Amino acid sequence: MTESANMPELVPSVRNSRALSAGIKPLLVLSKIRGILDAFTLAEPELTLAEIRARTGYPTSTVQRLVANLVAEEFLDRVGDRVRIGVRMAYWASPATAGLDVLDAVTPALEALRDQTGETACFFRREGVFRVCVALAETYHAIRREMHVGKIVPLHVGSAGRVLLAWDDTALKEVLAEGLPGFTDATITDPEVLRAVVEDTRRAGFAITAGERDEGASGVAAPVFDSRARVLGALMISGPTFRLTDERCRECAEEVVRAAEQATRMLGGRLPF
Repeated sequence: MTESANMPELVPSVRNSRALSAGIKPLLVLSKIRGILDAFTLAEPELTLAEIRARTGYPTSTVQRLVANLVAEEFLDRVGDRVRIGVRMAYWASPATAGLDVLDAVTPALEALRDQTGETACFFRREGVFRVCVALAETYHAIRREMHVGKIVPLHVGSAGRVLLAWDDTALKEVLAEGLPGFTDATITDPEVLRAVVEDTRRAGFAITAGERDEGASGVAAPVFDSRARVLGALMISGPTFRLTDERCRECAEEVVRAAEQATRMLGGRLPF
């Protein structure tokens, strides 16, 4: 961990919407439409009108009217008594994703996650039996866990490594074949224990670890997938354990999973289930 002078402890979360130019009045209906579209997730791509109303907080009449119009204009498609994002949207989205690389997709998610949790958010990719930090949004806290682009960490330690192993059987086999060196008392060095916690991670959809690589440091990570449902990387938050306690990590897990899903969606990815 390092100290950084003259830095604010926290900054307010950034707005999800971009600011309008001076003199342009907002169209409130567009905000409501966005709210409906944002209600859908990769895990729950189909919703009933009641579920949309519960997630948006809009009146029933507003949901019915907007959904009917969105279906008519092909923003949404009907599937029985449910609706989902329209197939036409993929056609409109294709020019936006053309030429979009991984860093372009994950950076907004990292910045939003940093602002929501207050901790450093980073993205790791697998390189053999190691993981490498390829992008990050650093915390505004003065006391922080040391993290930088290019940092290399063994795959068998930490929440990001746990996630990368959970959805990559080849990586797990290679790591087990290499052996599991210890770094702290919390490092998992037993192959059977590692297999068990990796399976737990796959079931949960995220990983929480503390002190496996650096004593006094904790992390929460979730997977990002590509269009073939292969794990592309692990998006995580990292910080000192006195702030990222086990309770706080569990509170942040939903936000980390949501940010990883945002990156997956930006990349045109899909979940492997």
